[in-house]
Amino acid sequence: MKCAVIVFPGSNCDYDAYYVIKHHLNIDVDFIWHKDSDLRLYDLIIIPGGFSYGDYLRAGAIARFSKIMSAIKSESKKGKAVIGICNGFQILVESGLLPGSLITNDSTNFISKSVKLKVVNNNSLFTNCFTNKQIIKMPIAHKQGNYFADDNLLKQLKDNNQIAFKYVDNPNGSKFDIAGIFNNQKNILGMMPHPERASEELLGSTEGLNIFKSIISKLI
Repeated sequence: MKCAVIVFPGSNCDYDAYYVIKHHLNIDVDFIWHKDSDLRLYDLIIIPGGFSYGDYLRAGAIARFSKIMSAIKSESKKGKAVIGICNGFQILVESGLLPGSLITNDSTNFISKSVKLKVVNNNSLFTNCFTNKQIIKMPIAHKQGNYFADDNLLKQLKDNNQIAFKYVDNPNGSKFDIAGIFNNQKNILGMMPHPERASEELLGSTEGLNIFKSIISKLI
């Protein structure tokens, strides 16, 4: 198995993701610059958090035009695993790989704190190491993490079991308390909380590691 961590100008959680994959899970991993265009060698693609292109216009709005996004779209259509974390989630939404929008938190403030999440669907590539409705803890750090969708899309997400995680105490105003969603095929996950920052006891939680362990258990 081989993992790619995508790096945009402004990415700042790329090393965190790399460290978890390489040193905690002993998986072969490479940094991939956003101007590259070939991901055929990789089984898992991680789009990390940060502030791609300084979050100018909207978070993720410029990164969607990067050359690497064509490769991500192509590989995702083959069923490869893609996870976008925080800014990575924003990029996936802006590029059309995940539905809905991520808008400014209802408080209009940047929020950085640990939150509780409920596992809504534990029968997926990304969540099979959790139990159904398990309550877990991970940090968030965002200003545009308020997930928005109209009633029809929310119903679709619910009916298709595309909601991965919900906030227990909604910190940002997200519809349906949504913290993370899958695409319809469930090989793409976007989430605002940071599992790579919840993969060591030193950081206060190891529950984020189960997301990466879930993926590996299905791909190896």
